This record gives sequence, C-alpha cells and structure tokens, in this order.
Amino acid sequence: MNAQNTKLEGAAKAPFYLPQGDECDIFAAAYQNSLPVLLKGPTGCGKTRFVAHMAATLGRPLYTVACHDDLSAADLIGRYLLKGGETVWVDGPLTRAVREGAICYLDEVVEARKDVTVVLHPLTDDRRILPIDRTGEELEAAPGFMLVASYNPGYQNILKTLKPSTRQRFVSMEFDFPAPEHEIPVVARESGLDEERVKPLVRLANKLRALKGQDLEEGVSTRLVVYAATLIAQGMSHDRAITAAMIEPLSDDADVKRGLRDLVTAIFG
Repeated sequence: MNAQNTKLEGAAKAPFYLPQGDECDIFAAAYQNSLPVLLKGPTGCGKTRFVAHMAATLGRPLYTVACHDDLSAADLIGRYLLKGGETVWVDGPLTRAVREGAICYLDEVVEARKDVTVVLHPLTDDRRILPIDRTGEELEAAPGFMLVASYNPGYQNILKTLKPSTRQRFVSMEFDFPAPEHEIPVVARESGLDEERVKPLVRLANKLRALKGQDLEEGVSTRLVVYAATLIAQGMSHDRAITAAMIEPLSDDADVKRGLRDLVTAIFG
C-alpha cells in the first residue's frame, strides 16, 4: 500500500472532528516540517479529539499522556524495572514515540512537574534529540515524530504556567468552544439525538459558559453537552439528564446549583 492510500485509509478511520477554521491545515503543515505544536483552550473544547483525528489522518501512531502533579520526566522517558529477577530498561511513552516516529501528546502539560519541561526542550528545536541519562543514550527523533502539548490558560496561576522560553518553542493554536452552528451537529452526531432537540442544550451550554469567572470556575464542556444529549437520546428526562451531566459536574455549591437550574427552567420551561 502506498503512502497516499495509507493516508486516505487513516482519514477514513479518523475520529470525527468538525474543523472550526484552518487548524487542520496548520497542524498538517507543522507535521510536514517537524515542528512542535501547542494547543491552548478550555477543558472539553475538543483539543484531545483534534489530536486523535489528526494522528489518524496523518497515519501516525499516537501516545497520549494525561499530565498530573506527580508526573515526572522519568514517567515520560522510562526507568529500570525488575522483571523475572533481572533489571531491565523500559521505555516511557515519550521515548517510544521518539524511537518509532509517532506523535506524543502531553495533555495539560503545565500540570506536570518542572523537570518535564527541561526534557522537552531538546525535542522542540532543530536538535530533535532526547537524552536518556540513565542509559547514556542520546536518541535522535525518528522521521514522523511530533511533539504536541496542550494546556488551559484559564487555570494558569503563578505556580502553574508555561515560561515564555517554553511557549516560544511551539507553533501555537488557540481553541475555544464551537459556535452553535458547529456545536449542534457535533453533539447530534456524537449522541444520536436529533439536531432540533440538541439546539436548546447548546443554548443552555452557552448561557452556562457566560457564568465562567462569576459563579463557575469553568464553563460547561462540549463533552458534557454530548453526555446530556446521550442520556436524553436513551429516554431520560431533560431535567434529570441536564442535572446529571451539565449541573452536578460544574459545582458542589447548593446555591450555585439552584441558580443553574433556574437557567434550565428559563430555556426548557
């Protein structure tokens, strides 16, 4: 099978993603030129789905790492482990991606420990190398390797942010929640609920998003709208589905939740 056929097959199997602009073209151009990419945007706006879609479209394996407070450089690079009475080296996901020429996606990279950033720097310039101190190796990234990272600027604080010296190593794209004319067909496709019944859910989602920074820390994600629509498509009442998927996940405060339910009543009656 030639490269063109492989790419076409990958595109056919790619997870559904509805482009909002030229983000697919920018990502593809970055891949073709071995440039790292940084995605910025709120939780649940489609960044992870976008990366999965592009990896499949480009026909590249994908390693996804959900970053967290305890994630260290060793978790990405690898470590010696005891197996069958022997101490053996086991590659981490970043090392495997570098060796194989895969895409490595670090989701919410600012959540990881600071030593992770140091490891990424040699992979985000023209060296494209990964030094492995424990084994003495200095791996050159195989053709096709691409580093992609994401974070939510809305959660930045003085302790968790990307330094300018790190941000300026990436081609960056800003993501946001889709406009209603894009979000409605996405939710309908993902949930199986018809578009007319999805419209008020999307309208509610945008009302809730307008409360970000006031009563809510974060707006409702497209993912949660899909969850609510899925429950409704399975026969659950609007009130119960919306409470379970679009209100309870947003807040534990009883007064806030009462206010959110008032919005539901105003839209659904």
